[in-house]
Amino acid sequence: MVAQVTMKDLQSPVEPTWCPGCGDYGILNAVKRALVQLGIPPHQVAFFSGIGCGSKLPDYIRANGFNSLHGRPVPIAQGFKLAHHDMVVIVVDGDGDNYGIGGNHWLHVMRRNIDITHIVQNNMVYGLTKGQYAPTSMKGFVSSTSPEGTIEWPINPIAIALAAGATFIARGFAGDPKHLADLIAKGIQHKGYALIDVFQPCVIFNRINTYDWFRERIYKLDDDPNYDPHDKRMAWEKAHEWGDRIPIGIFYINEDQPTLEEQIPALAEKPLYQHEIPPKLEDLEVLKLMFV
Repeated sequence: MVAQVTMKDLQSPVEPTWCPGCGDYGILNAVKRALVQLGIPPHQVAFFSGIGCGSKLPDYIRANGFNSLHGRPVPIAQGFKLAHHDMVVIVVDGDGDNYGIGGNHWLHVMRRNIDITHIVQNNMVYGLTKGQYAPTSMKGFVSSTSPEGTIEWPINPIAIALAAGATFIARGFAGDPKHLADLIAKGIQHKGYALIDVFQPCVIFNRINTYDWFRERIYKLDDDPNYDPHDKRMAWEKAHEWGDRIPIGIFYINEDQPTLEEQIPALAEKPLYQHEIPPKLEDLEVLKLMFV
């Protein structure tokens, strides 16, 4: 039975300070919708964020939350998940936070396949620090740090996730909270690492990749009856589709790979925090004799 959870249960007393029209409002709404849809009460979910506009989300939802350093929410969320793998763990950060400074942590959480849901707010710019170009900014993007247009090519989060071994890869749009909520809910239900890259328009510092710009281009993979998200080759082809048509939805699912915590005997028995620490004296003596 799904617990009766309402949007009101998740309402924080802290009012968002995002700019009017920011895509983060749509993401916050979608996150709440997903938790309500799955019947996950506030005390059973923990949010981890870094530094950035979107990383304020844990303040704006009534649930457990931890605001970490820039680029560092992923390893902290991993540590929490290993200690409390009976909890739903969600990381929420921006494209600069995760794909930039936190890129190394991101690569390794994907190959480990720890059971967390990772929502990356991709606005293709550094919003909080006043509009510098980001790892996802399109080539030629004019910003405060690239007045003549950036000469760098943007990274491809979907392709990188596929190559790194992520077992659930999706992309959503902040302008469609209902569809995004469904993606987040499926990511939470997935056993393993789930990436949900979200197009999140920044209405102040990115006047190129606007709501209208995305709406003219995006289409849903769900609407293609021939697309199979279990086919990695098809996912790889769709990951590189960009321009007049840009796909959103679930790119890839691998349900056969065990999670990191499932492969650790102590965690398979029960959550780490339920184990007796320190161990009993007789257990330590047995351990010591093994090295004599």
